[in-house]
Amino acid sequence: MTDFLRVDGRRPDELRPLRFQNHIAPHAAGSTLVEWGNTRVICAVTVDESVPKWMKDQKVTGGWISAEYSMLPYSTLDRKARDISKLKLDGRSQEIQRLIGRSLRAVIDLEKLGSRTLWIDCDVLQADGGTRTASITGAYVALGLAFRKLQAEGKITESPLTAGVAAVSVGVFEGRPLLDLNYVEDKDAAVDMNLVMNSRGEFIELQAAGEEATFSDTELAALLALGRSGIQRLLVAQTQALAS
Repeated sequence: MTDFLRVDGRRPDELRPLRFQNHIAPHAAGSTLVEWGNTRVICAVTVDESVPKWMKDQKVTGGWISAEYSMLPYSTLDRKARDISKLKLDGRSQEIQRLIGRSLRAVIDLEKLGSRTLWIDCDVLQADGGTRTASITGAYVALGLAFRKLQAEGKITESPLTAGVAAVSVGVFEGRPLLDLNYVEDKDAAVDMNLVMNSRGEFIELQAAGEEATFSDTELAALLALGRSGIQRLLVAQTQALAS
């Protein structure tokens, strides 16, 4: 397996190069540009000193985390029309932003956040596969930076983060289990899976499907093992990004 090289020269168990450029959006409470191979996503956090109406109506205490995701028109080879031009949110974008919100709320103590909403905006500048996993992985770094700012301003006394969170794609391409699919691999994969995990090694979400194909227990086990190893490396990279 390790002797096999992919179209971009990687081994089956190798992540694409990953880099975080923090403070990319100066007016945000926390932001980072995550560059993951040829996929680039800006993740930025802004603070709203109120909570959603449903929380007030139901007398739910604490704060809230909400996410929005969009692919800029020039992020793909063919121009992608903005959602506003269609007067409705694209179904895929809606699914992904809900996934981002769920993933981050799973590692945050919302009571410690206080009565405020943190908005996570994930804007894809360039798409080459894995935009949802890059958004989740980058959003965690942006949130970590935002919490530091809130602590420095005296708005919270400690970080509400309870664990790390990262996400990665895996799949079966040309009969081989692969980690971190690029666009070419993703579009032709027989099996496609996205994993979201916390730093305790627990699953937050699994999204898996055979693309007009089926997959066996053995293939599933191989994909999960690849995903776990990738997540561990991503968590290290996030920690380094927050420490720099």
